[in-house]
Amino acid sequence: MKLKPWGGFRLDHELDRHWLGWMLAFWGCVVAWYLVQRQANIHWLVLNDTDDNMRLMQVRALLAGQGWYDLRQYRLDPALGGFDIHWSRLVDLPIAGLILLLRPFLGVEAAEKWACGLAPLLPLALTMTALSLTVRRLVAGYAWPMAMLVLMSCTATMAMYAPMRIDHHGWQLACLAMAVAGLADPNRARGGATVGISSAVSLTIGLEMLPYCAMADGIIVLRWIWDRADARRIAAHGLTLAGGSALGFALFASNANQVLRCDALTPVWLSVTVATGSLLFALSLVPAERRWVRFALAAAVGAVIVAGFALFFPQCLGRPEQVSDELARTWLNNVREARPIYKHPLKNAFPMAALPVVGIIGALLATWRARRSAAAIAWAAIALFTAFAGAMLLWQVRAGPAAQMLSVPGATALAWIVIPWFLTRSNMAVRIVGSAVAFLVATGLFAGLALPFLPADKPGKATPAKYAKANAACGRVSSLLPLNAYRKAILFTHVDMGPRLITITHHDGIAGPYHRNGDAILDVHHAFTGPTGGFRAIAARHKAQYLLICPDMSETTIYRSRGPQGFFSQLYRGRVPNWLEPMALPANSPFKLWRIRYDLPDASVSAPSPRDPRPGKS
Repeated sequence: MKLKPWGGFRLDHELDRHWLGWMLAFWGCVVAWYLVQRQANIHWLVLNDTDDNMRLMQVRALLAGQGWYDLRQYRLDPALGGFDIHWSRLVDLPIAGLILLLRPFLGVEAAEKWACGLAPLLPLALTMTALSLTVRRLVAGYAWPMAMLVLMSCTATMAMYAPMRIDHHGWQLACLAMAVAGLADPNRARGGATVGISSAVSLTIGLEMLPYCAMADGIIVLRWIWDRADARRIAAHGLTLAGGSALGFALFASNANQVLRCDALTPVWLSVTVATGSLLFALSLVPAERRWVRFALAAAVGAVIVAGFALFFPQCLGRPEQVSDELARTWLNNVREARPIYKHPLKNAFPMAALPVVGIIGALLATWRARRSAAAIAWAAIALFTAFAGAMLLWQVRAGPAAQMLSVPGATALAWIVIPWFLTRSNMAVRIVGSAVAFLVATGLFAGLALPFLPADKPGKATPAKYAKANAACGRVSSLLPLNAYRKAILFTHVDMGPRLITITHHDGIAGPYHRNGDAILDVHHAFTGPTGGFRAIAARHKAQYLLICPDMSETTIYRSRGPQGFFSQLYRGRVPNWLEPMALPANSPFKLWRIRYDLPDASVSAPSPRDPRPGKS
């Protein structure tokens, strides 16, 4: 696709020669749009995800003097010493840096809010740079604006970079984008090092992208099997993967991650990455000229790694979280984002899967067109990576942001091939309609246009509006701040309320939705689903002084379905035991708060007030 000169000015030359400056200008426009659009969220510290709240608490603890390697959260379940978070400090750094930078000018409260607004946009710049590099290397030097348009259509991906989304997923996606740029790099040593460093940084942050890191390793090995000249790529990759992982462990592994756990970069996975990197480097030194010999050597290395892992770390052959069967059945197996895409409503699944399918088609078409050029191997690697990411959706829908982002090079190539073809047709209608349809398909915009025509959820499966309303209301700062009228205490509340409670109020909670907090999670579920008489014993073990509930929060539907005669179901119907003393809250509060009286014997429960017969009101 060539752009015609205008007044001696060649736009394609400008976009090629000064691509980084123009790309950063585009990023600046996205930042400005996001900050204006989400200004209210920034002002009200709207951290909708529990992980975002916990990340801010981790940063606050760091700035307050908590140890660098101490990632224990002491404000959840403080009576039992808190619990360890399996994350690392790496993602805390840009947030803490922004707070320290802005605090002298804005004050502590405003600095926190704007740091949470700005921090997610930093990895977006890295992602845009990596994707631009990829399409420049494989499509055309001035094709990056099309890639940026496709990226803007990746709704699941862009949600990870939205202001206030301060969890680590945006940084891990940026690492994945850099890995793709490394796979597309014609400079073998630089490309291998880029993939190795990206994988090491991603694993230092967390293990969520472990399957993609393993796939990148496999693709680099396949390239070496195909072409012996790729030995420099595999050598650089092996050294940087091993060295980068060791450095990441030394600098960022918490005290709790120094043991043989399976859910983070502990000695378990450090051993795997160092061994893998070392063996890959050793492969690069073998003067094997025949492909079948290289294939046999690579297979032997893979077998050694798998066998060694099974022999030395058998405890990690199952779920990396290492949770009990009860916790898996009660909580972890029911996390919506852990379900495969085909178990989600079509209106949610179709927009998620549309772009990955387009990206796979585009990457395969580009591979075929480049079959006689040097770019064929790189395109084959991108196509394989994109197909792998799409297949991951069949495992868990949480793979959606990565699958959409990895579709960008293939979708850009498809647009670069198909749109010019339509524009050169002699029939005007074909030129206009065909190029417009091709643009909508290649950029994924057709998915949004198709939504109104997709069937609605089956009755009974859609989430009732009252639950969504309650979730939002109970997370608002204005709803939580009135709780500070009471002296600091430990509040027994829902699992998903824990992180938000400690972020906004001075009170402490019991549990958060984190697998290392498994015992507390089970205690909360047992307390709410079990008999009324058993609640106080559980609350006393955690030294809870108050009970706080959000009656229609979506989590409470689990309590009612699993314990129809349980404690929470009784509360929901207005049957409150005599040892719960109601505490005053504003009339419009979505919460109900009671002081737990341990000095009173269990007695009959009160019936709902005749003046207010609504469920949960007394």
